[in-house]
Amino acid sequence: MNQLRIKYGKDYEQPTAVPMLTDGYNLPAKHVIHIVGPIVSGRLTGALEEELAACYRNTLDLCAANGIRSVAFCCISTGVFRFPNKRAAEIAVRTVTDWLTAHPDGTDRVILNVFKDEDREYYEKELY
Repeated sequence: MNQLRIKYGKDYEQPTAVPMLTDGYNLPAKHVIHIVGPIVSGRLTGALEEELAACYRNTLDLCAANGIRSVAFCCISTGVFRFPNKRAAEIAVRTVTDWLTAHPDGTDRVILNVFKDEDREYYEKELY
């Protein structure tokens, strides 16, 4: 991020749905992908839903382009970004499933990681 701020100015902010790949450093992963999800400040719109889907697609595309065969996603944009958890789970599962169908050799493993039991129930409903 510091390099981007040097290039674009000190007020640079990462755009929504544009993934940034960094090294994993001391984490038990070779890489970390950072992505800014959409922020829901009023009502949920189709544009915000598409931005969330783009977060998942763009990250998977970045993984494929960099030979990353395994990726774990958290619940992007829920919590303080106020994206409704149930709808976020629906979009995440649909987008990842569609991407995997279109790219059958694109990855070995996609993990949808959740923190809350509520989210686990939403994801399980979508997956099973």
